[in-house]
Amino acid sequence: MTTDALVVSPDTKLSRAWLNEPPYALITLVLLVVVWQLACTVGGVPNYLLPSPYQIGRDLVVGFPYFIPHTTATAWVILTGFLASVAVGVPIAVMLSYSRILNKSLYPLIVGSQVVPKVAIAPLMLAWFGFGITPKIAIVIPIPFFPVFINSVVGFRSAPPQMLFLAQSMGASLWQTFFRFCLPNALPSILAGLKMAAVLAVIGAVVAEFVGSDKGLGYVILIAGSNFDITRQFSAIILLTVLGMAFFWVIEFIERRVIPWHVSVRTEI
Repeated sequence: MTTDALVVSPDTKLSRAWLNEPPYALITLVLLVVVWQLACTVGGVPNYLLPSPYQIGRDLVVGFPYFIPHTTATAWVILTGFLASVAVGVPIAVMLSYSRILNKSLYPLIVGSQVVPKVAIAPLMLAWFGFGITPKIAIVIPIPFFPVFINSVVGFRSAPPQMLFLAQSMGASLWQTFFRFCLPNALPSILAGLKMAAVLAVIGAVVAEFVGSDKGLGYVILIAGSNFDITRQFSAIILLTVLGMAFFWVIEFIERRVIPWHVSVRTEI
């Protein structure tokens, strides 16, 4: 037997884990839905307080043509705001990690800016940028920005000094040291921040649509609430949950492809 036969890749271990273990999350979800349905039908919970899963599922199926444009609009706002926060957060983290002056000047201000409630500044965005998709993106960006920024800073600052000394002793340039040593070392922290940001971007999109919008799932929740249509509100919330989970799983898929060597990917819980 060769040594190659003894090597097991993380993907192989993951697929074996899925084959050997039952889907605990799916089983838990089914049990919760069953308990929910029984509470509505047998327990006598009124529909205007808590609609049953059957009613919500029927509303999603019957109202599918209605939900498509609103879901698409929200997904576009989430994606654009998320990518913009990454495009802003990571470069700023790089500059602050390698410039003492910028770090002393900007880091406390960036941390302090997170104390400001984003809902409070959302009306200002409408006054500055008007209506349309621009103020929505402007509202979304600050919410996922901070986890991307702070995790990137942690990742770039965690580079072992011995590794940097070794790179310098071997004649590596500044850019070679960054791209071949510092960036790979920071990727686990950056991707962890991206997973947090993917979920927070959904919250930012809903806040933006609450403040001023004529479409989107946040708009659907507002209109359904004004009509006291609790079932339609639950349907929109479920679609928002699906969007958030989809964005999270995409980042997790990228993480497994980019850093398969890291302990966060190799470790099975």
